[in-house]
Amino acid sequence: MLAIWVEAARPKTLWAAVSPVLLGIGIAVGSGWFHPLSATLALVGALLIQVATNFHNDVADHEKGADREDRLGPRRMVSEGLITAAAMRRATAVTFALAVLSGVYLMLRGGLPIVAIGVASIIFGLAYTGGRYSLAYLGIADLFVFIFFGPVAVAGTVFVQTLAWPSWVWLAGVAPGLLCVNILLVNNLRDRLQDIESGKRTLIVRFGRRFGLHLYAVNIVVAALVPVLLWWWFEAPAGVLLSGVAIVPAIKILQAMCGIEEHEGAQLNPQLGATARILLMHSVLFALGWAAGPLLSSLSG
Repeated sequence: MLAIWVEAARPKTLWAAVSPVLLGIGIAVGSGWFHPLSATLALVGALLIQVATNFHNDVADHEKGADREDRLGPRRMVSEGLITAAAMRRATAVTFALAVLSGVYLMLRGGLPIVAIGVASIIFGLAYTGGRYSLAYLGIADLFVFIFFGPVAVAGTVFVQTLAWPSWVWLAGVAPGLLCVNILLVNNLRDRLQDIESGKRTLIVRFGRRFGLHLYAVNIVVAALVPVLLWWWFEAPAGVLLSGVAIVPAIKILQAMCGIEEHEGAQLNPQLGATARILLMHSVLFALGWAAGPLLSSLSG
């Protein structure tokens, strides 16, 4: 039974929650602001909110009829009859409650800004597929994924350690936000035909496959430019430029996606995992590059 709940948590998606937090921790370390307890709790809270959101999506998509027999993605526990809807809703509530509990110290330390981020993150998690006007079904989830898995996650992680968020920290969050959107784009490109029949009006359903591929490419380019702009305009450590290495494999992923026909959606599953790894690689290289900045400066001096 434990293995079923682990699968329901969709562990491969958790890198989307971890990556921007790691990036924020790297900034704090390199800037001399690192606060171990706050950093750890920020990471735990992000993971718990993502797991709770995945639980909620499982039951919400089932109730909306989106988890069809011809589903191309990972199996869903409620629609497969492996977990009851009532049990999944209880798990969602408990996991969100644990996320709030893990954030108590952060809210006491950071005050209203962290309370606002926490509340908004939980509302976003519930509204992603839940309710009559869910974000995913309206086709606006991509915007919220960018905001919460990008600038908000990075700036929030920095803030709980430093109690400040300089303007450039929001720019640092743009790259992971766009790369998270790319994960969603691949998912929605894969599921476009099924989403049309289920009434799920994602961006890909609204504007088409070609639009999704073009947006994926734009996101790659902008994400690659972010560390350059931080280094050029805000004198970020030159080490952050290493994160551009992660963008190179993304070009090959895009080329592979362009060669897959729309009716071959299942073939996009490897590209989905590869896109998630691009996000993780970018965030880790950026974090290491920023964290190592003072060391490299002292050696060069």
